[in-house]
Amino acid sequence: MTPAAAVDPLTMRRAMGRFATGVAVVTTSADGTPHGMTVNSLTSVSLEPPLLLVCLTTGARSTEAVVRAGRFAVSILSARQEQLALRFARRGEDHFAGLDVTHGRHAVPVIPGAFAHLECEVERHFVAGDHVVVIGHVLTVCERDGEPLGFMGGRFGDIVSRGHDPVSWFF
Repeated sequence: MTPAAAVDPLTMRRAMGRFATGVAVVTTSADGTPHGMTVNSLTSVSLEPPLLLVCLTTGARSTEAVVRAGRFAVSILSARQEQLALRFARRGEDHFAGLDVTHGRHAVPVIPGAFAHLECEVERHFVAGDHVVVIGHVLTVCERDGEPLGFMGGRFGDIVSRGHDPVSWFF
């Protein structure tokens, strides 16, 4: 059997870019310094116990801070927070400069006005390719009214309701 040809990273990025996602900012505080990064690789793993999975860039200061601190928050951005998504996506900047950040019940920074935020304790983490997969045990959840920010094909957008009831098997 002939081995399959390697998949080009750009081709992989384009193909996965066809999968619409929400947008979130993962934040933590380590050694008294706040850290954060924009992510769209986020999913629920388990309802009991409440676990989520987030993928963070290997070698990023924020990734190292999440692992070191052992706690983090995931702020799911609202449709009106595209600028915050862009701010936290830039590397090497003070993402918190001039931002009125609040702290959650577990001493982690949370993005003000986010559609929802979840505060987590690191359950486990491991390296997978060029990312660190972090499993978080959810300690606190806060939800707000509004619409989430969507992302697909390198573009932000709104997630529009089709006008029917939510699919019950999914929720």
